[in-house]
This record gives sequence, structure tokens and C-alpha cells, in this order.
Amino acid sequence: MNIHILITDDDAVSCRLFAKVLEGEGYQVDWVQTGEAALTQLRQQSYDLLVVDLRMPGMTGLEVTPTVHREYPLLPVVVMTAFGSMETAIEAIREGAFDYISKPMNLEELKHVLARALAQKERRSRKEEDGEGKEDEDSEPFGAVIGRSAAMVEVYKTVARVAPTKSTVLILGESGTGKELIARALHQHSPRARRPFVAVDCGVLTETLLESELFGHVRGAFTGAVSDKKGVFEEAQGGTCFLDEIGDISPTLQAKLLRVLQEHEIRRVGGKEWVKVDVRVVAATNRNLADLVKKHAFRHDLYYRLNVITLRLPPLRERGEDVPALAHSFLKRYSQENEKEITAISHEAIDLLRAYSWPGNIRELENAIEQAVALARQPILTPEDLPAEVREGVAPDWSRDLLQEEQSFFAGNPTLEEVDQRYVRHVLSQTQGNISRAAKMLDIDRRSLYRMLERFKIAPFSKEPAE
Repeated sequence: MNIHILITDDDAVSCRLFAKVLEGEGYQVDWVQTGEAALTQLRQQSYDLLVVDLRMPGMTGLEVTPTVHREYPLLPVVVMTAFGSMETAIEAIREGAFDYISKPMNLEELKHVLARALAQKERRSRKEEDGEGKEDEDSEPFGAVIGRSAAMVEVYKTVARVAPTKSTVLILGESGTGKELIARALHQHSPRARRPFVAVDCGVLTETLLESELFGHVRGAFTGAVSDKKGVFEEAQGGTCFLDEIGDISPTLQAKLLRVLQEHEIRRVGGKEWVKVDVRVVAATNRNLADLVKKHAFRHDLYYRLNVITLRLPPLRERGEDVPALAHSFLKRYSQENEKEITAISHEAIDLLRAYSWPGNIRELENAIEQAVALARQPILTPEDLPAEVREGVAPDWSRDLLQEEQSFFAGNPTLEEVDQRYVRHVLSQTQGNISRAAKMLDIDRRSLYRMLERFKIAPFSKEPAE
């Protein structure tokens, strides 16, 4: 290994100890005791990584970091900080540091952080050689996950610590906060990164369809099962399985999932043989699983199996300083997709974006920017291009809308037949008249749905051949 690392710490004992550990891992190590000496050394010799302590006499690590980031943009900087210096460490990351290490140091965490930092340098150097330049996502610790707020830096630190392990992870957060992106980051920075990452949304499938999706089925297990099919656990063999909206699965499937986590084996629907699986499970939900356990709606043993490590994602309203970076990222994407030359967002528009509460979180922000790009007539997005609720600063009250919808179902004390009719109309509206999708949501076949439409005298928006 021909990796050259420079350590900067005013404590000579720490430098010697740190150098001894890294040399034992095969690295070449030099060390100096001041920030000024570090900059001098960097100008005299080439290094692959700089490790710098934040608190030093004279030029601090917080002052060294932006200088190095500006003069040597390809050189990753890892800062060292005592437990009481967390906010300062976060500030250093905002100034361009790749990551930070808490003192006293955990050896495994140290090796993982250095490996990630060196891997990033290699990717950037390769892109420079290929003439591709530096991609925007390289400036973020986990690529597509964007944000430099204190809350997101803590998320990055947890991901960095947890990714190399085999532990099950439960990601909690409101809808639209980016739970799947974090799950992918856990996978991409784990030893399983070269194996499959398979995601399934447990909240949109009926119990029967979800069971087949998770565990697969054998030929003839049910109507339409014309051949054997692997489930996501088999498809993700050796990799990671992401189970989104885990709080919505039925008690029957909860029991079967528990067996997967405990025994590491599955049995296909209609099958007789148990199949061993080696899969890391990352689950996510926007529901309070602890409350569901208290209400006996979620198994307590499954909850503890899933809740080995919990990672909470902050809602966008709590990380307003990340809104401009997210908005510009979406602006770049949708400008390219729509082949429009929109290069910036006005200060007035940014102020409105930051002031808005974003009940739909990042997903709502993305939709707002996509809409603005589609409607924009100038190369700069202005307040006039933004959705009305963002301009007016009044977020829609989704809970009130849902309550009104629920009340409309039961207005006038309807009979059970009338409630069924209203619900069928509601599902058809949700699927825009697509009979196949509506039947799937209702967990019936299309022929049964057509009979219901005939009985209720409902005309479908689009006619499809019956089974």
C-alpha cells in the first residue's frame, strides 16, 4: 500500500500513537504539531489524506480545513475532535472536511472513515484524469443524500458507524424524508455493496401479493402462479433487503418475517422446502412502532428484532438550511430532463422555499422545483414560478382533507351497500379508472369488480377485457 497520510496534532504523544496504529495498517505516516506546519508540509510533498485536530494553538483545524479544501480540492480532510467539540466538528464539515473522528478513537471506526475518504479521493482523481470533472454528489458524504445541517451530519455519522456491521437497521421518519436513500447509503458503504439491493413497499400491496413478493411462490400456489418465482429475500441473497412502511404489514406476515430474522430462512408460498438466505434487513416506517406494540397491532418480538439500531431522519422543516442545496440539486436534474437552460434560483424564491413548512418533506420540495422548471420562462426561477402554497406560505392541511374524505363516506348514515359503492368510486378515482389497479387495491379479480360496477351502475373510465 502506497498511501501517504499527514497527521496534525499539537499533542506529540497522540501523533506517535496515531502514526503507530496507521503504520500497522500499512500506511506511510508523517506528523506535525501546528496548522502552519501542516500547510508548509502539504506544499512541499504530496499526500493522500490529511488528519487534523480541531483545537490547536495558533492556526486551528477549523482554519486549516477551508484553506486545504480551497488549495487542494482533491485532498480529503478528516478532523479529530473531543466529545465536547461536536458543534465545531460539524462546522468543519461545512467548511469542506470529509468527516470527523471522536477522541478517544475507536479503531474500527477510524479505519472505516479513512477507507471511505481514500476511496472518495480515488474516484475524484479518476474523474479528473478522464476529463469528467468533479460531480456535485461527491461533495456530499453519501452521494444522493444531500444536506450539511447539524441533524444530517449526525445521520451521516450513524450511517458510517453502522454500514460495516451486519445489524438490522430501523429507519424512522415522516413520509418523503428520504428513508430509501439512507437505506441505499447503508448498503453502498457496507461489505455487501457488490451484492443486490432490493426494495419493497409493504404499504401498497395486499397481504397475499406482499407475501408472494417477499417470499416468492411455487407454480400452482394460487390462480395465476404459472411458474416458480423468487421473492425479494432470495433476489437480495448476499445483499440488502429494504422493507419500506414495515408498520403496515399484517400479523401473519409479521410472524413469517420474524422467522427470517431469527432463522435466516424462508419458504415460498405453496412450497414445502425451507431456503437459507443471507440478507441484511433495513426497515423503515413513518409510524410509531412502539405505540403499535402497545396496541397489540405489531409484534413486540419482531419490533425488538428490527429495532437493533434506530436511525431517525429529521423532517425538512427542521433542516431549513439544507433547502437551498436540495432545491439547486433538483433544479439541475429537471433542467436537464426538460432540456431547459435554467441555471439559478433567485434570492426571493430561495427565501420563500426556506420559509415554507414542507409537510411533504423532500418529496414535496422536489415536486415544487419540477413544476417550477416546467413552467419557467426565464433562466432564473423566481417566486412567480413556485407553487401557490409556497408563495403564500400556507401548507395544505392533509389531515383535514382526510377527515373530510372520511366524513363524506359516512354522510347521511349510509347503508353498508352504499358505503361499498362509495369506496369503489373512490378507488376508481384514485386509479384514474384503471380496472386492473383498482381490482388489485380492492384485493379482488377484475371479473368481480366488473360485477360490482354493474350492480352499483358505475361506468368505468376505461373498458378492459374481463378475465
